[in-house]
Amino acid sequence: MEIVWERGSVTAEEVRASLAERHPMKESTVRTILKRLEEKEYVKHRVEGRTNVYSGLDGPQNVAAKAVRQIIERFCGGSVEQLLVGMVANDVVDEQELQRLAQRIAERKNREGE
Repeated sequence: MEIVWERGSVTAEEVRASLAERHPMKESTVRTILKRLEEKEYVKHRVEGRTNVYSGLDGPQNVAAKAVRQIIERFCGGSVEQLLVGMVANDVVDEQELQRLAQRIAERKNREGE
């Protein structure tokens, strides 16, 4: 997805070439990944000649939010609290991040209360 977001639109070969140094893979593997991303509605494609050109449907924050929602549903029984408690207990979120989150929650509550 990072490559799609950086370039705006890409072919499977362009993705493969961009990943070649750190993750060498066949173009067919990249096409399969892009197809799965399309099935999950993260990307869409258009056809130029005989080539599929992919572009993102959502930005990074929206895609991350969808992925976290799937994790919450699949592993935490739909409980955001269970996810957050697990993240705190396993030092995924540190004290400063917790304070920033608490501040953002308070700000949002204040806006909604106005």
